[in-house]
Amino acid sequence: MSVQSKYHLKAGLFGIGLQAYWEQFEGLEERLKGYVDEVEEKLTGYGAEIVNLGLIDTPEKALDAGHTFRQADVDLIFLYVTTYALSSTVLPVVRRAKVPVIILNLAPEAAIDYKWFNSLNDRTKMTGEWLAYCSACPVPEIANVFNRSQIPFYQITGMLNNDPLAWDEVRDWIAAAGVANVMAHNRLGIMGNYYSGMLDIYSDLTRQCAVFGGHIEVIEVDELSALRQEVTDVQIGDMVTRFETTFDVQSDCSEQELKRAARTAVALERLVNRYQLGSMAYYHKGTGNVMNEDSMSSVILGNSLLTASGIPVAGEYEIKNAQAMKIMDSFGAGGSFTEYYAMDFIDDVVLMGHDGPGHIAIAEGKTKVRPLHVYHGKVGNGLSVEMSVKHGPVTLLSVVETYDGKVQLLIAEGESVPGAILEIGNTNSRYRFSIGARKFVENWNSHGPAHHCAVGVGHISAKINKLGKLLGIETITVC
Repeated sequence: MSVQSKYHLKAGLFGIGLQAYWEQFEGLEERLKGYVDEVEEKLTGYGAEIVNLGLIDTPEKALDAGHTFRQADVDLIFLYVTTYALSSTVLPVVRRAKVPVIILNLAPEAAIDYKWFNSLNDRTKMTGEWLAYCSACPVPEIANVFNRSQIPFYQITGMLNNDPLAWDEVRDWIAAAGVANVMAHNRLGIMGNYYSGMLDIYSDLTRQCAVFGGHIEVIEVDELSALRQEVTDVQIGDMVTRFETTFDVQSDCSEQELKRAARTAVALERLVNRYQLGSMAYYHKGTGNVMNEDSMSSVILGNSLLTASGIPVAGEYEIKNAQAMKIMDSFGAGGSFTEYYAMDFIDDVVLMGHDGPGHIAIAEGKTKVRPLHVYHGKVGNGLSVEMSVKHGPVTLLSVVETYDGKVQLLIAEGESVPGAILEIGNTNSRYRFSIGARKFVENWNSHGPAHHCAVGVGHISAKINKLGKLLGIETITVC
């Protein structure tokens, strides 16, 4: 059900060379153009539309290229350094385009065949061959000019072929740019109000939009309650069937509660479609309004379905964490709402989870549905989900707002490990960290995040770090 943006990721590509070489060294220009085409072919397989402007070898072409990239609305540019080139063939391109630049310093092979090279016995041919391997030569010049022009840039050094390390870096940059693109066009719905007194979760909405882009839609709970009244018995029946297929519904869940949750789930999907939401944060007591209390005490199953379908939903109106969850989900890692529960010093693990919805697509086994007679600290009762995150590598992410109005990304990598959990009808997992539970908790807390964070499967800190660079914000890795 994930909402798709019409603004697809575009990556610009251009190679650089020096026009004076082409008449001097036969075949060099065609050879280098072929290398640029090879780069395009590799980039195309990584999920972005590639705008390839070929080999730029004069300042005049560079100026035209800058306009073309800007008109094409590229999200980032790959600058492939094929041989020595003047920095005046580079600066006009990126200065006009105004997007992040990745310098590809990729040699055609691992090394020059020195014996063959030195046996050519033709110094012109030898020089032309050397120039085809000369990608490292102008990178310091380009870096100098970029620094003096205050243009952020990043480098990948390696080989054009047979270099997984370099090309994995390229893939990660495109993945990060893809997530930045998603966030720039995401529509985040916020429904209800803050849980009173949780000072750490209060957010600067303007700052969130300025850093990540996107739109924040403020939605009244009354609208969800009104939509619930329009849901038909047939729609309720279909949703109950979906619950029974998707979840492990426990025998003590009453038919009445399943139907109540189903009515709300149908209404939630209609609400999401109405506003084309890509994520949501919610909380509302509903006290004094029976319809609203009925709505907000029956959202957990519906919000879990939304979260699993690419529309992550954060409880307690935790807007920063809705952003973190969307980032994690856009990387394909999931992104479940979580917080510290307790510490197990015997097994050296941290127990983490939360009440409310979970990312059931990254659950270990089938997610259980249990009835709760009381929502601790909240109004009402109803059905809830109980799940653990898949055992194996995980990444935690928190979007942090600092005292001076900045936004940071706080990351930790760990492992979701098997063992006893608290069977209380909430999400609940056991996490082990390379630096140990004590040090992890202290180091994580020292950076002042809100008490919620997002957890996803896999170790993806390298990708998140690149996202932070593309967004121009600090990224901190705890472990």
